[in-house]
Amino acid sequence: MVRNYLIVTASYWGFTLVDGALRMLVLFHFFRLGYTPFALAFLFLLYEAAGIAANLAGGYFVSRFGIPRMLAIGQAFQIAGLLMLSALDPGWGAAVSVAWVVIAQGIAGVAKDLTKTASKSAIKATSAEGSGQLFRWVAWFTGSKNAMKGIGFFLGGLLLDLVGFTHSLWLMAALLGVIFVAGLLLLPRQLGKAKSSKTIRELFGKSRGVNLLAAARIFMFGARDVWFVVGLPVFLYAYGWKFLQVGAFLAAWTIAYGAIQAIAPALVTRSEDGLSREVPSARFWAAILAAVPIALAFLMYSTDVARPDIILVAGLALFGLPFAINSSLHSYLILAYAGSEKAAEDVGFYYAANAAGRLLGIALSGLLYQVGGITGCLVGSAVMLLLCCLITLLLPHDAVASRAEQAPV
Repeated sequence: MVRNYLIVTASYWGFTLVDGALRMLVLFHFFRLGYTPFALAFLFLLYEAAGIAANLAGGYFVSRFGIPRMLAIGQAFQIAGLLMLSALDPGWGAAVSVAWVVIAQGIAGVAKDLTKTASKSAIKATSAEGSGQLFRWVAWFTGSKNAMKGIGFFLGGLLLDLVGFTHSLWLMAALLGVIFVAGLLLLPRQLGKAKSSKTIRELFGKSRGVNLLAAARIFMFGARDVWFVVGLPVFLYAYGWKFLQVGAFLAAWTIAYGAIQAIAPALVTRSEDGLSREVPSARFWAAILAAVPIALAFLMYSTDVARPDIILVAGLALFGLPFAINSSLHSYLILAYAGSEKAAEDVGFYYAANAAGRLLGIALSGLLYQVGGITGCLVGSAVMLLLCCLITLLLPHDAVASRAEQAPV
């Protein structure tokens, strides 16, 4: 079991490294071509929208066909998306270029969320020592994955400067090809196979705990991406930061965020039932998180300083601590609430909500930045986090009751 967990984790590291680099490559390449913040956000919309469907379908197909097959399919989709982007012709008109990139990003979105659902389901399938081991494995997996994503942000900016857009995409496709072959050879084909839902009603008939946690996740990740995806990079670049510097900051933030996620079990008081202390901790850290963009938006709006970029960077570095702990707690709680027979479907449903939150955040990031600058993005983040707090207050403490009480479809 430990061997399979380590193989899946290593596979997902490589995939996440490429996915992070791809985000920076697309953002910086098209910003350099003169795309507006709203147009940049539009390039990522299908990426996130496709992820919603991919998570829902991925949970079902993981249960039916197993984790290794779905990992391979996700990696194959990502390779296809990278090669499609590399075929972009600079001579095409703006409308054709945007359509081509959006479709390629949509393929990459399907790839990412199929791979994520399969990988996160593998933790439930390989953990066999109760909630203590489950929290530790989830925290390490999620934290290390985000550290790799941060390295990918830096790598994307570096590759764009060193070898250019097209050659960077080819290099990343080759790396994924190696990971694809290794996964097929090393993982048992039956890993993660379980009973799957027979009807749409059954697929969407989740427990109260899963439903509430999914709703909270929408607003939590929307609150991050409303400033992180478009607003922050464009703001820093406008203040004279170079692509490599922006990529380095985003990398450092994401790596630190991942490190905090990995040690979250040591920062959260544990309970024997796995919920009675963990749920109140999620509520506490959600309230702390909401306070950060509220204070930062007020500071950015009311203070006339020479270097607002430094204030923003410092404030968002602070934002990373409660966000990382919240994210790690949520990633654990979804597996704690998930039914053992259909854990992959519950995880897929939850991460579909995660993708919906990112979609909301990305759409608002470009729009709010264009209308209200970075302060507008921070206000949007604060509003979404307050909604996340309210939903977190409703989370159940009892896993058995949560699984038994099915919400109406």
